[in-house]
Amino acid sequence: MRDYFLRRLLLIPPTLIGVTIIVFAITRLVPGGPLERAIMESQQMDATSGMSSQTAGQGMAISDEQLQKLKEYYGFDKPVLVSYFDWVGKVIRGDLGVSYRYNEPVWDVIKERFPVSLYYGLITLVLTYAVCIPLGILKAIRHRTVVDNVTSVLIFIGYAIPGYALGSLLLLYFSVRLEWFPMSGFVSFSFHEKDFLGKTLDLLHHSVLPLTCYMVGAFALVTLLLKNHLMDNLAADYIRTAIAKGVSFRRAVTGHAMRNSLIPIATTFGQNITLLVSGSFLIETIFDINGFGLLGLTAILDRDYPVVMGVVLLSSILLLVGNILSDMLVALVDPRIRFH
Repeated sequence: MRDYFLRRLLLIPPTLIGVTIIVFAITRLVPGGPLERAIMESQQMDATSGMSSQTAGQGMAISDEQLQKLKEYYGFDKPVLVSYFDWVGKVIRGDLGVSYRYNEPVWDVIKERFPVSLYYGLITLVLTYAVCIPLGILKAIRHRTVVDNVTSVLIFIGYAIPGYALGSLLLLYFSVRLEWFPMSGFVSFSFHEKDFLGKTLDLLHHSVLPLTCYMVGAFALVTLLLKNHLMDNLAADYIRTAIAKGVSFRRAVTGHAMRNSLIPIATTFGQNITLLVSGSFLIETIFDINGFGLLGLTAILDRDYPVVMGVVLLSSILLLVGNILSDMLVALVDPRIRFH
């Protein structure tokens, strides 16, 4: 098993190269990049000022020398592969480049927003599994009872409503109409002036509505996944045999069926690691939360390619590490599994 995980770790660098080189090539090929935007802005400035500084025969508002300097500034003066390996060399040295929009190092831009998405991601992950696993067990044991039917209706209603749509409704009712919760932001403007208790309450006050939107979709998936597999295991021969030999039903559920039912949960757990930071850019947009997901969307729309590459790199690393973590959890839960 050790050799298997070592091979998986060794596959991370070539996988990252494959993912990043594709994204890097796309950023160089799609229209509307920073170079085109600079030319368009220059043309608009000349049009508003009534000046005509177009070079002869080219129809551009900047000279060839200025265009070449812009290409050198944005790194478009070299072939794609050469520019890519230059970027890789900087990444190895810990330099992700400089953001076109913020004019700051990419790592500093990401570092400012990373704790925000990490906060929501960790709390969402903990609350989801802390609530859904006991609820899934209860629904499997009380199948087709009032408890199971009522919770199923609530779960499917929550699953049918997208998180961003629910966020709009929650803001409209609880923030605008009732004024119970703030409309936007991660914390209030006076956050740094408060004591520890005040900061904690302020953070929780701003977190209730976004966390509700984050968790509403995951509840159905985890709960029903656990319930269905637990019901299949409770109907298996080995559970009936254990009960026939005198094992209590509680012991049969917690000691035998439950462990096998956690295998699909462990399989998907590692993929949720990416959600710890990526979050949902739509929810972050609605609640005006400067998180990692919103940063990635804004970078794509603004053609801020250094930030795009930084977001892709970090998300890919987390996804690959999460997949390895899933395999480790599956091997831990199911002793029958052996990786070679």
